[in-house]
Amino acid sequence: MHAIEMSNLTKFYDTLCAVDDLTLSINNEIFALLGPNGSGKTTTVLMLTTLLHPTGGNAMVCGNDIISQAEEVRKCISYVPQDMAVDIKLTGRENVRFFADLYGVPDAKDRVDEVLEVMELTDRADDLIKTYSGGMRRRLELAQALVHEPKVLFLDEPTIGLDVAARKKIWEHIRDLRKKGMTIFVTTHYMDEARLCERIVMINEGCIVASGTPEQIISGACPDKPDADLNDAFVKLMKRNEN
Repeated sequence: MHAIEMSNLTKFYDTLCAVDDLTLSINNEIFALLGPNGSGKTTTVLMLTTLLHPTGGNAMVCGNDIISQAEEVRKCISYVPQDMAVDIKLTGRENVRFFADLYGVPDAKDRVDEVLEVMELTDRADDLIKTYSGGMRRRLELAQALVHEPKVLFLDEPTIGLDVAARKKIWEHIRDLRKKGMTIFVTTHYMDEARLCERIVMINEGCIVASGTPEQIISGACPDKPDADLNDAFVKLMKRNEN
């Protein structure tokens, strides 16, 4: 069974087709969904996390239907959105404990301590969030997302607005989670980060334009350019799709 399976998944906003007949399977991997602004990335994530109802098609997450078994889907996933999802009036520990209680996590105190330590936040756990840096807040969001031990983690632009050092730290944690067996679904604008993923799907106007490992996408898009990188492949594929 695949961690995520989409079959003809479609979403219209009035007459605008944001996601167009998307069929895709995602295994236990770090998977990246790439595309320009407005390409359908966030809409896809919102449907898979049961926050948005598809217009057509269907999808399964951890073997559960996103429509008829939405509650079961939510039990086995976590979602970290682009916008900040922490309460700055609370401490780091209080934020994570809130999520632990929300999910009914047994031995919540010990589990909260554990995820704070994993995200290297123990020393600042009892400080108010308003004193945290952007990178620390993002790591706290990951701690919140991990407190109930999800099988699939959705990260929508996980390092947007962070400096290089903070981005590097977040990706160290993402790779560690993958080693522990978690499926990671990432959307990102950063090609250097996409390069770290095991598989990439590029979409434009809600449709798949390329799929494969970073190396496969680069060689397929730029066969005559041995020094090409993922940026080159992305630009070429988007231009090709427009023509």
